[in-house]
Amino acid sequence: MFAAVDLGSNSFRLHIGKYNGDAIRVIKSARDPIRLAGGLDSKGNLTEAAMQTALDSLSRFRLILADYQLEAVRVVATNTLRIAKNAAAFLPALEAAIGHPIEIISGEEEGRLIYMGVASMLRLPHEKRLVLDIGGGSTELILGRGQQIERVESFGIGTVNQSLAFFANGNITPTAYEAAILSARSHFEDAAPSYRPQNWTNAYGSSGTIRAIAETIDKNNLGDRRLSYKSLEALKERFLQMGHISRIDMVGMKPDRASVIVGGVAVLSGLMQELGIEVLTPIEAGLRMGVMWDLQLRGTRLDRREQSVHDFLQRFHVDRLRANRVAETASALFGLLRPTNDTLEKYLHWSGLLHEVGLVVSQSGYHKHAAYLIANADLSGFTTREQKTMSQLILGQKGNLRKISESLLDPDFSKAALALRLAVMFLHSRMEVNLDEIRVKMKSKIELDIKREWVADHPTATYWMEKEREWWREIGVEFAIKRT
Repeated sequence: MFAAVDLGSNSFRLHIGKYNGDAIRVIKSARDPIRLAGGLDSKGNLTEAAMQTALDSLSRFRLILADYQLEAVRVVATNTLRIAKNAAAFLPALEAAIGHPIEIISGEEEGRLIYMGVASMLRLPHEKRLVLDIGGGSTELILGRGQQIERVESFGIGTVNQSLAFFANGNITPTAYEAAILSARSHFEDAAPSYRPQNWTNAYGSSGTIRAIAETIDKNNLGDRRLSYKSLEALKERFLQMGHISRIDMVGMKPDRASVIVGGVAVLSGLMQELGIEVLTPIEAGLRMGVMWDLQLRGTRLDRREQSVHDFLQRFHVDRLRANRVAETASALFGLLRPTNDTLEKYLHWSGLLHEVGLVVSQSGYHKHAAYLIANADLSGFTTREQKTMSQLILGQKGNLRKISESLLDPDFSKAALALRLAVMFLHSRMEVNLDEIRVKMKSKIELDIKREWVADHPTATYWMEKEREWWREIGVEFAIKRT
């Protein structure tokens, strides 16, 4: 069983699912409509009240998770925690509340996971489709064919921020709605040509807000009862007749969702106008289902991150022989150093493969360019935290260690950094080493036993090893080298 927790701008949601051979069946769901996006103050910080509500929700989720034997849990946070200025300071408290790491994912990664969830439900391998997801703080547009994504973009407009901007006092007027729709259109107009109907066969809406709008239209017999532009206009007119959010009373619409749906209708109307969408099909799948499928695929070694690394190597024309040699040597040395667990094993291997991508920018300081690229690139499947870990390893592959001193406080990270540095040193000095005949330890100090003849056959190796001793000594770590 897998668990996916989605810390959205509108609601916090939890799914627990079980893989049964060809599908994932949801066996438990939970939702807290905490409206996190509405808890941002004028300076862009989450208020104390908003943070406490979030902590209370995650504490409840933790109790639910404890009742199940789970193979893996993944907690992802979206737009509001992406943009809140105090998110980084608040994150440790959130993680303590739920008892699991929290990944603040990019809008593009959010879109990838949404599409994965939708594609897993549709099972139409050749269909060209557009998927829309309107969340509380952002909207994702994804073009794809079958399981493959062709284009994904995230836009900083959602139901909560649109409701607060145009309907904050609760009044629903023609002027406010026109302004809200024009605002939405302005967000999408530049990207719109790529998502118009000539580029897809069917369009789907995956978010809870889109499904709630579709259900309201159907149950109240509005328009043609489909999620069409005609029906959306009829729903908007009904809201205008009611005049105020507090007076909205419609079959199938929960009172606590009324304000969000008013803003959602504005965003969806703007999207359908700008993209030329006549009819949208709501689908009960999205981010949480995508997260669970991603966990299942990782468990079967079909890890999307592997493909991302491969694509990155191709894009930047990396010498695969050199990359593979460093990655394999670093991984072997890391094993000899006996880390406390294997958490960093994959990240070290990928860092070894990617360590020279910065050469595409400049020979000088290539490790700094590589570190920047890895930290800031859109690497599908990777979280911001994972990319930062690899960026730090790559930055620390050579030169002084002060630049990664904070990361080196983690003993396992120090071992991974040492393994990568030694692998790069062996490559640059063209030293062929038999890893069965090398000995390396790292406790209170570093001890390296290496064959005398290897060093004698490679004159620059002595220089590089002495430099390595100096760099470790600068941060208070002794490095003893013994030639046997």
